[in-house]
Amino acid sequence: MHDETLTTDDRDFVTALASGLEVIQAFDADTPRMTLSEVATKTGMNRARARRFLLTLHALGYVRKQQRHFELAPKVLQLGYAFLSANNYRSVIQQYLEDITAEIGESSSLGVLDGDEVMYVARSSAKHRLMAITLSVGTRLPATYTSMGRVLLAQLADDALEAYLERVALEAHTERSITDRAQLRNCIEQVRQQGYSIVDQELDPGLRSLAVPAFDANGKLLGAINISTNAARIDFDTLTHTFLPLLQDKVQLIHTHVS
Repeated sequence: MHDETLTTDDRDFVTALASGLEVIQAFDADTPRMTLSEVATKTGMNRARARRFLLTLHALGYVRKQQRHFELAPKVLQLGYAFLSANNYRSVIQQYLEDITAEIGESSSLGVLDGDEVMYVARSSAKHRLMAITLSVGTRLPATYTSMGRVLLAQLADDALEAYLERVALEAHTERSITDRAQLRNCIEQVRQQGYSIVDQELDPGLRSLAVPAFDANGKLLGAINISTNAARIDFDTLTHTFLPLLQDKVQLIHTHVS
């Protein structure tokens, strides 16, 4: 059995499993309840195919049906719990994130690279809100325009990074967003060399963030840890001379205590 990622054309790729997971992922904060037609539209499936998957998920207890509408059932949490149980280092990291918030009054998170996005897997929130959307465990943001994303992209092998740069869609979320591939490549290379990333208002106006990679005692990448703040309140000097050493101290503690 080879270790390479399967393509959808590979004979070992189980299309039905992939489609079932796609139906589960179609439900989110914006669409927590959907009709069959809405699920079909969101997933790009025809109604008959979407119906079979919804009814199968309903029979397994992962989806609830109320008249014409479907919604996720609490059993779906078991899927996330399996991840949390297998990654018990998160409880240790959660404490460090909360220590950061207590020390400087800013939000701090742990994120991992999932496809072309960063997924938040632990978070300590400050009282002030930074973005229009609510950031929480499970939130996904584009890796290109987040400090955690660029730190994680910098950890990729050269061929994986090039593949990402070739396929990713570069979007101007703000007037500061990088939309040139060569510039993005240079930015990620700089992150590789300096060991941290600062992203200044490229995803959301006023949002400035700093991130560093976190490794366990065996050198395995656990994810990226960030501090996110308001650009009007925190300047670059504070980021680099106060927040960066703090983050570096915390990831060193993680490296020492997580195996």
